[in-house]
This record gives sequence, structure tokens and C-alpha cells, in this order.
Amino acid sequence: MSRPRPRRPLPFVAVLVTALLALSIPGANAGSLPWYEQSDPQARDSQVNVSGEPASGTTQDGQVRGLIDAHTHLMSNEGFGGDIVCGETFSEDGIESALVDCDSHGSDGRTALIENLTKLEGKGPFDPHSTQLWPSFEDAPKWSSLTHQQMYYRWVERAWRGGQRIMVADAVNNNILCSLPTQVNKHSCNDMDTVRRQVQETKDLEAFIDERHGGPGKGWFRIAYTPQEARNYIEQGKLAVILGMEISNPFGCGVALGVPKCTKKQIDAGLDEVKNLGIRSMFLCHKFDNALCGVRFDEGTQGVIVNIGNFLNTGSFWQVEQCRTDLHDHTVAGGVVPPDVAKAFPVQVLPVYPEGPHCNKRGLTDLGEYALRGMMDRGMLVELDHQSVKAAKRTMEILESEGYPGVVSSHSWMDKSFTERIYQLGGFVAQYGHDADSFVAEAAAGDDLREEYDVGYGFGMDMNGFGGTPPPRPDADERPLVYPFTPVVGEGSIERQVTGERVWDYNSDGVAHYGMVPDWVEDMRSNGGPAGQEVVEDLLRGPESYLRSWQNTASWEPEQDLTKGARPSASSVQWSLGGAFRAGNAIDDRRNTRWASKWGDDAWWQVEFDTPRQVSRITLDWERAHAEDYRIQTSLDGADWQTVHTVTGSDGGIDTIRIDPTSARQVRLVTDKRATKWGVSLHEVTITS
Repeated sequence: MSRPRPRRPLPFVAVLVTALLALSIPGANAGSLPWYEQSDPQARDSQVNVSGEPASGTTQDGQVRGLIDAHTHLMSNEGFGGDIVCGETFSEDGIESALVDCDSHGSDGRTALIENLTKLEGKGPFDPHSTQLWPSFEDAPKWSSLTHQQMYYRWVERAWRGGQRIMVADAVNNNILCSLPTQVNKHSCNDMDTVRRQVQETKDLEAFIDERHGGPGKGWFRIAYTPQEARNYIEQGKLAVILGMEISNPFGCGVALGVPKCTKKQIDAGLDEVKNLGIRSMFLCHKFDNALCGVRFDEGTQGVIVNIGNFLNTGSFWQVEQCRTDLHDHTVAGGVVPPDVAKAFPVQVLPVYPEGPHCNKRGLTDLGEYALRGMMDRGMLVELDHQSVKAAKRTMEILESEGYPGVVSSHSWMDKSFTERIYQLGGFVAQYGHDADSFVAEAAAGDDLREEYDVGYGFGMDMNGFGGTPPPRPDADERPLVYPFTPVVGEGSIERQVTGERVWDYNSDGVAHYGMVPDWVEDMRSNGGPAGQEVVEDLLRGPESYLRSWQNTASWEPEQDLTKGARPSASSVQWSLGGAFRAGNAIDDRRNTRWASKWGDDAWWQVEFDTPRQVSRITLDWERAHAEDYRIQTSLDGADWQTVHTVTGSDGGIDTIRIDPTSARQVRLVTDKRATKWGVSLHEVTITS
């Protein structure tokens, strides 16, 4: 084999000529732009108005820093039939094609029924508005307008450049709004069709941004399907996008006059499909009761509208009762429908409800429990918001009984008493994106709890989701947000945002669109005093906390149930033809069977292992006839019993009891006080090490 000749150095003149020739070749200097600037921009587009390289990497101890929006609706213009949220997130034909008003708004906005009914500064159902968006944006987007596109991709880019590192993009729909006789729809109203369409549009946006930045994988917008992928993208300084789902009838699981419209087989097929689509976070119910769970009510006029929607969707109005515990849903209006609302809907009168506080009678159904456990089997994040407190309580009990950390409250739509239980499991909590002062006040109230559990915080802007965004601060003249300001992570400068002929100023416009989120966070940091600075610091730790929850969820496996193969016994068994209530029913993995004692107090149920086992968690799934006061005892010989835990005031449901690891051959439940006139009854008992 011949030896390669040594390469001679090029003379200086040759090097110079080569360099000049290279500069003359079209596209030869395309790589000179920073990676975060577009190498192939559209002819006309929105400005970003942020300078400086996006922060990348992690802290010295490997943690990510930045902001997380745990609840957005990036593609809701593709939902609701495609003609309620006006304007697109992106368009191959440019911004002038993307940011246009809905056809149904007419020439002056007077025919924009949904816009005019929901507008937070509206004057009635025929309130006019300018229907020109690009380039003047005279009347929209605006903090008070709920039907105009607020998440154009360049505005999202500004939020990322301003420090955001995670976005949860929830596919969303409302089949009743979509089905109104006033709607002229472009797309199907079916919830699952909408999910498929919005997920595909999100993937198309990822490819579109890649194209603007030089090709596949080079864009700043990255869909993450695993927590490690999300960490990798954030390490690079990019935005990790997690796909979620928030619809009223997942997998077709509506309900008609109490009859479910889906089966367990459909639920399994639906969960497999959404997991394959890339969805990693999901709500079991949203706005309307369904075959899986009852919902947490809306309040005021919006509550009236949603309750009418519940009737149209299910055949029934919300079933309301006075709450029996400190847990409660929102108080909902009943009786005569307000005239403005009655003009748009065929319902004139609602039921007359009792005095508040109100609770939805409907909780987590058997199908809902099946779907919940299916989500757990697939490692999905369970969104607790929008469940009635009765449903949320049962959901939390099931998650606690399995030690499942994947639970999220993403936009303040749950009873706050669940917050600590979420932290105890290892879940994540975010707060709805209210105005800066209100956000700081509410967030500051939870500082001690976050410090105790060493967790960060998030916000859920619910952008494009009919919830409204922060208005301008009333005292902005006295204490304005000062431009320019620096991003919350990294270096650089953030100026007022400019799109077309419009210059947006947080002091007068509030959060008019998604690009104003960095301005809102800076207002908390610069004008919120020490409390605001502390809240922003907690927000900067939010992505790390979310990723830890997701990582722990992805690696979760159910613990071995020590009762399998063990010998059950009880002090008594309620008589029935065929012996239907025997002790072994409590460990047969079937919730439709149970052990029941004879009527009276002082009953016991126990299980015996072949050899001593280490015991640290006992889960009791009670039937309605539960024990109010009881003890958990252990023994190594069946004669000498030790009380390891005492419970007083149990409200039934699922009780999960954690004890210091204890060696035991027998584990016994001793009831001291029954909660009903009957005996006590257990559907299932599980014991783990």
C-alpha cells in the first residue's frame, strides 16, 4: 500500500482567492447567522424584539432554569369547527394569510356571536369590532377578546426568547359550541377528530419552524415525547413542547341520560391511539359531565352557558347538592337564564339549586377509574383540574394508593386543599395566569408549602382557551413596566413587541398575545416587590420540578401486592345466599366484590403471609359501609399484636396508610366505630413493602 503524500500548505494568495470565491457563492455565508435567527424568513412577518442568545445548559447541579406554561391551546383555531378562534398559528403563505378574522364576523363584527357573548369588555351580543387584523390590529388580539388568535408562532418565539423553556400544548374542543346553528364549520365537531387535527398541526408547525432555521431538527420549537428529550432540548436553549389533551368526550365517552357512550375496549383503543400520537398529558373530563367523571362547575354567566351546554351534551343539567365536607366545587347559578344568553340558546330555564357551597353529585365513575388506571399503565400525566371534588378526591385516593407521581394541576381549576397531596405524591402545580398583582398574591400564599416540598411553580395562561389574559395594570402610570428589560434567564434585551403597524405596550395592552408573557413576568419581578421577586424565582424552578414529576412518572412501576397468595380471615361475614361477602373478596382484584362484616362495631379483617414480610403501606378501598375509627395491627405469631397506626374520622373511599417499615406475618384491621348503621365492608385491600 502506497503512503499518502504530505499535503503542502496553500500559499497566502491562494487562500485569499479561495475565500473571496467562497464569499461570492450564493448561500455560502448562510451559516454566519446565529442558530436562533431565521436563515429563511418569510417576506413579511412579526418582529420578535428580543436581542441576545437564548440561555442554554443547566445549573452546576444539573437543573434547568426558565419558565413553564403548563396549559395552553396552541392550535385551538383548528378546534370548535374551525370558525370560532380566528386566525392561524402559522401559514406557508405568510402572516397576512395567517392573521385574518373569521368569516362569521362579517364586515364589522356584529355577527360575531361567540366573540360578543364572551368578550370581557363587550357591550352586548351585537357589539361591533374591526375585522382587520394584519397589519393594523386595531381591535384584536386583545386581552379581553377570547376568539382571536393570540399564539402566532413569532409571538411564541418571543416568549421562548424571553425565558420560557416548556410549553404544554393541549388539544382542545367544545362540541356544543361547534354545533350551534349559527356556526358554519370548516371541520368536524367530533372531539377525537379535533385532537388528531391539532396534534398534526403542531407537528407541521415544528417542521415549518425547522424550515425557517435551516432544516429538520434545527428550529427552536421541539416536541418532546420523553422527559429526557425535553431536558436535551432545554440544554440546547430550545423550547420543549409537550402534547396534551383537554376535551369533553375523550374516546367518545359521552353520556346520554346517565348511559355511557363508550366501553372499556374503546377506552383502551383510545388511550393507545393518543399515546401513539405523542400525547403525554390528559384530562378525563372538561366542562361537561361525561361517562368518566363529573366536572367542577363554572360560575356566573359562563356557568349558565356551560350548564346549558351540559344539558345539550348529556341530556341533563348539572346535578347539584350542598357540599358535605370542606371540599367544594364552584357555586353555580340556576333558575331563569339571562336574556342575552337566552337569545343564543334554546333553553330558557335552569333547575333551581340549593344554597351553596355547591358540589357536583357526579364523581369518578367505574369507567373513569378504568381510564385512570389505563393512563397509569401507559405512564401518562393525569390532569386533575376540571374534575368535580368528588371525582378529584377519588382520583387522588387511587393515585396515592399506588404511589403514582404523575398528577398535575395546570391552571387553578381544583379545590386548593388537594395541593399538598399533589406535592406529597411528587406531582406538579401551576397557577392560572391572572393579572400580575393577583398572581403574586395567590402564589405568595403557597410559598411555605413549595419550600417545604422543595418544588418550583408554573403558570397556565390558558391562551386561546376562553379564559382571558391579564389586563393592563390600573396603576401602570404610577409604576410602569420599564422597557427595555432583560430576560429572566440569560442576557440580552427585550423591547416593546412590534407586529405590522402595531406596537404593543404591556402598560396599556396587558397580555394581548403570547409574546407579552415575558413582559407580564418582568412586571411581577420589577413591580411586585420582594414577594414578586420570590414568586418569579419559584417560577424559574418550575421546569425542573415538572421534569422530575414526568421522569418519575415514566419510570413508575406498581409495587408487588403482598396479599397475593396470602390467607384472609375475618371476625364475621355478613350472611348472603351463596356466601357473597366472604373475607377473600377483599383481595381478589375485583372492585365489584367485597367482604362485609355482620352489623356492629369491633369487627376485624386480617391477612396472613407464609413467612414474615416487610410492610410499609396498607391501602383500604372501602364500600359505602366504612369504618369511621379503626386500627392497623401487625403480628409475627398471631398472638402478640402491635398497633402500628390509628385512624379516627375516616370519610371512606380509599385510605392509604403509610407506616415505618415493619416485619409482620399477620396484618389486621380492627374497627372501633362504624360510619353507618350496617357493619363494615371492604372492596379491596393491598399491602406493599
